[in-house]
Amino acid sequence: MKRVGILRGGTGKNYKSSLKEGGNIIAYILENLGDKYKTSDILVDRKGVWHLNGIPIMPADLIHKVDVVWNVAYPQASSVLQSFSIPHISQSHFSSALENSREMLREHMESIGVGMSRRVVAPEAARDVLEKFGAPWIVKSGSEVRIIKIFNELADVINGGGDIIVEEFIGGVPGAVHSVLNFRDENIYAIPPSGLTAKEKKNVRYLAKNLHTHLGAQHYLKTDFVLHPKRGFFITNIDFSPDLRANSHFEQACQSVGAEMHHLMEHMLESVQ
Repeated sequence: MKRVGILRGGTGKNYKSSLKEGGNIIAYILENLGDKYKTSDILVDRKGVWHLNGIPIMPADLIHKVDVVWNVAYPQASSVLQSFSIPHISQSHFSSALENSREMLREHMESIGVGMSRRVVAPEAARDVLEKFGAPWIVKSGSEVRIIKIFNELADVINGGGDIIVEEFIGGVPGAVHSVLNFRDENIYAIPPSGLTAKEKKNVRYLAKNLHTHLGAQHYLKTDFVLHPKRGFFITNIDFSPDLRANSHFEQACQSVGAEMHHLMEHMLESVQ
C-alpha cells in the first residue's frame, strides 16, 4: 500500500484554507482510495515546525515515512521536499503567484493573447471605474457580490466605503474546463465542457491545454471562462487544486467522459516521479 502524506498549513496567510483543503484531500482518499493508499497528515504550524500525525518531525525524515507527498501548504515547501528527493505534487512558485495575484495573472494572460475582464480595486470614485469600462459592473464587497447597472448606484456603493472591487461584466456563456497531465494517452488531457458547439469545445480545449503549459501547472488545472458571442473567450478564474466535493463541477466533468474523480486522483498520485 502506497503511503501518501498530505502537507498542509504553513506560515503564510493561507494557513486556514490550506488546513481545510488538506483535510478534504485526506478525507477523500480515505473514503474512495483507502484500499490503495495510506494517508498521513503532515502539518506545518504557524511557527514553521513540521509535524507528522501530530508529532514533530524533521522534513528529512519524511523520506522514510511516506512514498509521495501532496503539498497544499505553500510553494516553498516543494523546495524542501525536492532537496530531500521526496516525490510530491506541488504548485510551482510561478503558478502560486498567479493564483494569488489577479493583476499578475492578467498581465500574463495579455502577454499570451488571452482576455480577462478588467477590474478596479478600491476605487476612490465611481468616475475612476467609468473611465476604464462601462456598465454593467460586478461589485464585490466582502462576501457580497452584485451586478450594478446604474452609475449613481455604483457611486453610492463606493462612497459608502469598505474594501470594494469593481469588475467588468462580460456577457456570454460561462463554463469551465479541467486539464490533467498524461491522461488517456494525451500529454495534456482537457475534459470538454458541456453547452458548447463542437467547434467551441475544440477551441476551449486548445486554449486550456496552452494555458496548462504557459501557467506551469504540474498536474491539474481548472480554467473558468466566459464565451462572449463577439469578443471570444475571457478567463475568469484559474485553480490548481481539484474540488473533491460530491457533485462538484469536477466530478460532473469526470462523469461526462466516463471517468470518476478517484480515477484522476489515482492517476495524479501514480504519475509523481
